[in-house]
Amino acid sequence: MLAIAAAVVFGLGLLLDLVNTRIGGISGTTFLLLGLLLLALHQAGIGSAGPRTTTGGGGWRRRR
Repeated sequence: MLAIAAAVVFGLGLLLDLVNTRIGGISGTTFLLLGLLLLALHQAGIGSAGPRTTTGGGGWRRRR
């Protein structure tokens, strides 16, 4: 989820940088740094669904 948010922030930052504008004093560089922060949090595992639990090797198979 954080990776998707980072992609949106990067896209907005790129758009602001291309048209060379600022939104309320926030420039494209600020969006770049925010996107990098979101990616770092995503890589650290923050905001993920958590580790998946598995049932011992091949628990999805039907036993006879």
